Amino acid sequence: MNIIKNYFLKGLLYSVPVAVTFWVIIESYNFLDGIIGNHLPESMQIPFLGILVMFVLITLFGYIGTKVISSPFTSVFKNLLNKAPLLKTIYSSVKDLMNTFVGQKKGFSEPVLVKVYENSTIERIGFITNEDVESLNINKGKVLVYLPHSYAISGQLFVVEKRHVTRIDKPASEVMKLIISGGVTEIDDN
Repeated sequence: MNIIKNYFLKGLLYSVPVAVTFWVIIESYNFLDGIIGNHLPESMQIPFLGILVMFVLITLFGYIGTKVISSPFTSVFKNLLNKAPLLKTIYSSVKDLMNTFVGQKKGFSEPVLVKVYENSTIERIGFITNEDVESLNINKGKVLVYLPHSYAISGQLFVVEKRHVTRIDKPASEVMKLIISGGVTEIDDN
C-alpha cells in the first residue's frame, strides 16, 4: 500500500503542474478569444488573435513579475510556501524545471552517452546536470547524469563515474528531441 501511495504522490507531483498549466492556457485562450472575437466586426477579425494576445500578456506578466512583484512579495510568498510543504515541493520542482529549459542556467546543455553496466555494451543517452557532487559527500570522479524517458517528461537521475561518461558533440536540443521521440527523430546539425 505504501508503494502505491508513493507512486500516487509522485504522479501528482509530475502531473498537477503540467495539467494546471495547460488548463490555464486553454481557458485563458478561450476567454480572450471570446472577448476579442465577439466584439470585432467580421472584416477586422484576425486569425489566432487570442494566441497573440495571450503571448503578449504572459510576456508582460513575466516582465512585471521580474521587475515589480518578485522583490516585495518574495518573503511573503516564501512564508506561505514554508507553511505548505507539498505546495513548496510542487512549486520549487516546476520552477527548477522551467529554469532548466528557459532560465539563465540551462540544465540539459551537456549531452552524454552513459555506459549502464560495467560488463555490458548497453549505453543510454542523457545529460550531465552537475559535476560538483562533493557537496553531497560523494567521492570525486563522479557526476550527476539525468536520463530522460522516451515519450514522457520524466526521467531518472544517476550518480555515474566519469569514466563511464562520453560527451556527445551535438546540440543538446537535438539530442533531447531524439530521446523524447524514442530515436525516431533525426539529429539536425544546423
